[in-house]
Amino acid sequence: MADEDVIRRRLLIDGDGTGDDRRLNVLLKTLIKWCNSTEDKPEESKATHDRMLAQLAQCEFAVTKSQLGSDMMAAELKSYESLSKILEHGIEVAKKQIDKSKADLAEAKTVRKNRIEYDVLAKIISEQPDRKKTLERLGTLETELSNLEATKQQLESRLSQRKKQFHVLVTSIHQLQALLDEPDDMESISDDVDMKEVET
Repeated sequence: MADEDVIRRRLLIDGDGTGDDRRLNVLLKTLIKWCNSTEDKPEESKATHDRMLAQLAQCEFAVTKSQLGSDMMAAELKSYESLSKILEHGIEVAKKQIDKSKADLAEAKTVRKNRIEYDVLAKIISEQPDRKKTLERLGTLETELSNLEATKQQLESRLSQRKKQFHVLVTSIHQLQALLDEPDDMESISDDVDMKEVET
């Protein structure tokens, strides 16, 4: 018979492997033997009786031990269940804390980004002149623009006047040129002038 078969057979006979079934079988056999031999051999019957009491004590001890082991395992199981609930609760709390930490981190990043943008805008604004100076500068520019407009109008008026004078001058030159181009008329005019001088 193989070792595995022997172990399997012993486990089948022994039950849970604590030897309780074997003890009970031995106690039962001893009891039957004691019942059959009480009248024949009193001394052997006394020894058998003592042995049965010892075996019975062993069985009671094994039962008590099994009961205590069962109670201990039940208590451990309850403790493990309680510990499992505590761990599950701790895991849930940790998940919530992680989610909250992620949300806080995202919010912190947003705040940091906004702060950086604010600092950049504040720097740009600080580099610009204030409103009072800007209005003063705008007023100065408007005054200068008005003065330039007036100067422009004066120059345009002068230019128009100069154009008219130049036109009159050019017209006079053309008329004078036309007079110079007519010598006969000039001679007659000169003679007339001489005659009048003689007459006077």
